Amino acid sequence: VRALLDAGVEVRGDATLQGIEGVSQANDDDWGHEYLDMVIAAKVVDDLDGAISHIRTYGSQHTDCIVTEDDAAADRFFQRLDSAILMRNVSTQFADGGEFGMGAEIGIATGKMHARGPVGATQLTSFKYLVTGDGTVRN
Repeated sequence: VRALLDAGVEVRGDATLQGIEGVSQANDDDWGHEYLDMVIAAKVVDDLDGAISHIRTYGSQHTDCIVTEDDAAADRFFQRLDSAILMRNVSTQFADGGEFGMGAEIGIATGKMHARGPVGATQLTSFKYLVTGDGTVRN
């Protein structure tokens, strides 16, 4: 958290994180908000199930990431969440059509879209991408 603050990131946190100088109070609107700026909302949870519950409540179901060396925790994270892209030890900046080899994006979808027109098995398919790395970042 200190490194984020030192880099100029505005950190909004729960009561635990507010004990760190420079962290401001997060409110319920912060948890489900995409800032598109150097702002982050962070919350300390008791365990992995607490994190999964928080993500299920406030997440967009687009991209979620876990940072862990624990294979069982990563597997549980991947199994219990239904986001389109789940990542382990990888920057969420990789959640991009170009990075997946799909070319430029025309938009993103957080829901499971239905098909229009003729419908075959391909049109009824939705995807869940599982991405793992070792601290991989996008330059």
